[in-house]
Amino acid sequence: MESQRSILIIGLLLVSFLLWIEYQDANAPQTVPTEAAPSTTQTLDAQANAGIPSVNNIVADASSSLDIPTDLENNSAPAPLVADTNTSRYIDVITDTFHVTIDLVGGDVVQVDLIQFPVTQGADDSYQMLSPQDATLYIAQSGLIGQDGPDGSGGRPKFNATSSEFVMSGQQQLSIPLTWQSAEGLSVTKTFVFSSNSHTIGVDYNIQNNTANTVQMQQFAQLKQTLNEQSGGSMFMPTFRGAAFGTQDDVYDKLPFGDIEDESLRIATVGGWTGMLEHYFVSAWVPPQEETNTLYSRIVQNTAIIGYTGQSIVINSGETGAVSSQLYVGPKDQEVLAQLARGLDLTVDYGILWWIAQPLFELLKLIQSYVINWGLAIIIITLVVKGAMYWLTKKQYESMAKMRNLAPKMAQLKDRYGDDRQKMSQAMMEMYKKEKVNPMGGCFPLLLQMPIFLALYWVLLESVELRHAEFFLWITDLSVPDPFFVLPILTGASMFLLQKLQPMTIQDPLQQKLLQYMPVAMSIFFFFFPAGLVLYWLISNLVTLVQAKIIYASMEKRGISAKS
Repeated sequence: MESQRSILIIGLLLVSFLLWIEYQDANAPQTVPTEAAPSTTQTLDAQANAGIPSVNNIVADASSSLDIPTDLENNSAPAPLVADTNTSRYIDVITDTFHVTIDLVGGDVVQVDLIQFPVTQGADDSYQMLSPQDATLYIAQSGLIGQDGPDGSGGRPKFNATSSEFVMSGQQQLSIPLTWQSAEGLSVTKTFVFSSNSHTIGVDYNIQNNTANTVQMQQFAQLKQTLNEQSGGSMFMPTFRGAAFGTQDDVYDKLPFGDIEDESLRIATVGGWTGMLEHYFVSAWVPPQEETNTLYSRIVQNTAIIGYTGQSIVINSGETGAVSSQLYVGPKDQEVLAQLARGLDLTVDYGILWWIAQPLFELLKLIQSYVINWGLAIIIITLVVKGAMYWLTKKQYESMAKMRNLAPKMAQLKDRYGDDRQKMSQAMMEMYKKEKVNPMGGCFPLLLQMPIFLALYWVLLESVELRHAEFFLWITDLSVPDPFFVLPILTGASMFLLQKLQPMTIQDPLQQKLLQYMPVAMSIFFFFFPAGLVLYWLISNLVTLVQAKIIYASMEKRGISAKS
């Protein structure tokens, strides 16, 4: 197998891979915007009430759709989010990681700004994850449903809070209790627990049954996101925007919005979790992991919903009960997510090569902890990977050299046997055996190295740690393309040098043209790649050039011609 032919195959495989990604993105189900967008007040009121699950349908009939009680849909509209705090139904919570807005109707989290993550590098504006705005509505709802739950057929409860604003100031933990009491004497305290330097919010319920009867209810939690906003990404930086969930048997499964429209999710599982994904960030509800929960999804009023209901609890008269859950809203931090729920860390989606990508990421993170620069860490991990793969590279180059040296004998066999393919094949096998040459020796090492490259590709694309990570000089963000195209041009030049390092032995004019223009075509692709990925490829090419020189020198000393 000629080296140029091998390079051509790898290039075509890469282009095919990128085109396949683009095809998937282009053929993903597209949502249709609503004809008229309601006001923020109308949207929040409708979303607070619509789509609250009916536990009877979830548990009793898994094939039926969730009911939306009409009295939940027709409640009068409260004050808008921007109203004066004295009359507003919303409270603000400010911590070292969050600026959160909570709707006292239902106790829903309707806005979350990530303080530590600016929208643009160096800016003061915080990245907004959850939003109450009608065009980009994305909220986290939770409550108590069932026979006697306050979020049942009577509508969402209106909680009371001791203040309209809560600020974490030097505290390790901030607890915000919201209280509600029915006319019959059922009392519910819904407490949001915020921790310092954490993107996890605890949601605890304390239920005091002061009624004359036994009450029964269960908690639910769900995420709602509008279908109007289209997914981001491109052919070169594909990203997924949609739902995901994990069960005891299937720890991670993506659920595109189009799939929710086609078929609603209904799964009972021990533990589990549900979430909404976007590039670099995730929101997720984590129920009690030792209990059996029912995961569900559906489409309501042009919004996608994914959530869960917990086990039913029974509270006798005069007794108390408690249930809890956790809400995560923040970056895809694999270490934190893995501790919250099994499989939640897989939302950092490295694809089918996650088992290679995760160790590579841990190695990259370890290197960065010493060099304190993600660009330098990428360079070092490239040197480590290429060094570890040196024996494969050596076998590849030696095999290709031996194949080139057999070219004259191959021509003689062709002249001798002409069009008799069977005899030609037998003669070739005998010659390979006699010369101790493996005809796949040039390709097989490349195929072994390809998963490493693809795994690093996803590591550099998906890892939030590289978002706004500086390298040096003009490379101020390794997660976006090089603004001056210096790295892509240098990478194309390194590919050209690699190509020139080996003689052109391919006779087919079309293949020759393809090989000649491959560096140019790849350079154009690199214009759209994240700078971190292009940096990896450039260093990999430079290391390969050095390794090739060393291998060729060693071959010449052993009497193996490196040239045809």
